[in-house]
Amino acid sequence: MKNKIILTKMIHYIDKIMQYCDTYDYEKFANNDMLVEATVFNLSQIGELTIRLETSFRQNHENIPWNQLYGLRNRIVHDYEGVNLTLVWSIIEEDLEPTRKQLKKIVDHIEESE
Repeated sequence: MKNKIILTKMIHYIDKIMQYCDTYDYEKFANNDMLVEATVFNLSQIGELTIRLETSFRQNHENIPWNQLYGLRNRIVHDYEGVNLTLVWSIIEEDLEPTRKQLKKIVDHIEESE
């Protein structure tokens, strides 16, 4: 149950980022401080949640890049001023949707098993 709640929260943060950035290109994104801050905050929340998942759960779902998600959180939290916006945009464009689909698939499987 705990893992399902955490995954649902992670999906929520991904949805927020995707909604915020939906109509933006990189240049508009990089020049919008409020959008950058909101996006970076939500990415850090996703990373923070990964560490709250049970270790065995993460090990059983190795197809999810847990270490990279948490590593991004560490980079954001410990060096906010130095956040690489090109990297953040790449994550938004290339990684969020596939990660969301993987997380949703796991949540759906958990719900079917309940």
